[in-house]
Amino acid sequence: MNKKIILSVTLLLAVFAFAFIGKGDKSKRQIIYTENAPKPIGPYSQGILVGGTLYLAGQVGLNPVTGKLDSTGVEGEAKQALQNLYSVLLAGDMNMTHVVKTTIYLKNVKDFEKVNKVYATFFTNTLPARETIGIADLPKGANIEISMIAVK
Repeated sequence: MNKKIILSVTLLLAVFAFAFIGKGDKSKRQIIYTENAPKPIGPYSQGILVGGTLYLAGQVGLNPVTGKLDSTGVEGEAKQALQNLYSVLLAGDMNMTHVVKTTIYLKNVKDFEKVNKVYATFFTNTLPARETIGIADLPKGANIEISMIAVK
């Protein structure tokens, strides 16, 4: 059941992104990359800037220097994932106040409150729309993955 929901959400976002990007000048698409976030572990970009909208790929709690997953638990992983996303935002000349949408994937939905506490330290005045999805597995054995959309 969870895989069907995730697939549906992913397809919906892909259709939206395709429709939006397809209407604009594709030469205005800019790849956003920073050494201050982990290098992609597959064929994707850390972020894509189209017009004033930045689409940020999901980040897990990998330390960009060591390449290792934070070992302090879901709170540490959430903090590192959010720091990684913040680094990509900065590379796109944005910050957390520009974030309009986040998606959180959790291996254990019981960690929801722990993650909320960390999340609240990154978003204070400007709260983006968000969904949190329980998922069976994540890359690198992570407990959490977070993606974002930001608008300038």
